Amino acid sequence: MSLPDYKSPGKQSSAPVQSKSQVVQLNIGGHVFSTTLGTIRKFPNSTLADLFNGSIKRMDSEGRHFVDRDGTYFRYILEYLRTEQIPTEHLQEVHKEALYYDIKPLVKAIEEMPQFFGETVGRQQFLARVPNYRENLEVIVRVARAEAIASRYSNIIVCVVRTEDDLARYNDTIDKLGTPKESVVSFGPWKAPASVEDLLDCVKMDIEAKGYKVKIKPHSIDKGFLFRNYDFFYKLIFTWW
Repeated sequence: MSLPDYKSPGKQSSAPVQSKSQVVQLNIGGHVFSTTLGTIRKFPNSTLADLFNGSIKRMDSEGRHFVDRDGTYFRYILEYLRTEQIPTEHLQEVHKEALYYDIKPLVKAIEEMPQFFGETVGRQQFLARVPNYRENLEVIVRVARAEAIASRYSNIIVCVVRTEDDLARYNDTIDKLGTPKESVVSFGPWKAPASVEDLLDCVKMDIEAKGYKVKIKPHSIDKGFLFRNYDFFYKLIFTWW
């Protein structure tokens, strides 16, 4: 009578089996979230899923999975993983987070939304054709803050020239304005269909996105009985209190 072959039990793995329903906590730059492992791993090839697949995990002092990144908009990522609901606000910021965590379906869905398409393909492409647009915004804010001392308002004069012909006329007009040329922040010219009003809307939108309260109106000078509006020149009025 032959005996059955004996097989050694070998080394048994001590790693616990992780269930999709297992509750996990995440600390995203100080923002704490609770969800399930199945939600995190909804897209297995994503960077977010990889955080829970590797053997090396970064944990905080409370045992939560830690990601050293601003977690302000992570709730939109988590909501999409749970319900596939596409956010309707903060699209630029959520798109950036979706790219970081490599959630490809969410990236694609946001890029196809009219608001995001209009911002990236329309407005941002236009602004890329306006020389020194971002630098000029920084100058405007810096000068406005410098003029805010003991004052409720700051007034900044800007010049907007749409074409090369406008630029030639601007050089003639500024001599009559009575304002030093170096104190005027100038935009343009640019090669795009967008108008001067479009540019001014962008300036207002981007400054207010920084948290400032600003309005724009044509710049004019009142000299006795003479009241004149000058082409190309506008006044940005910052209100501090």
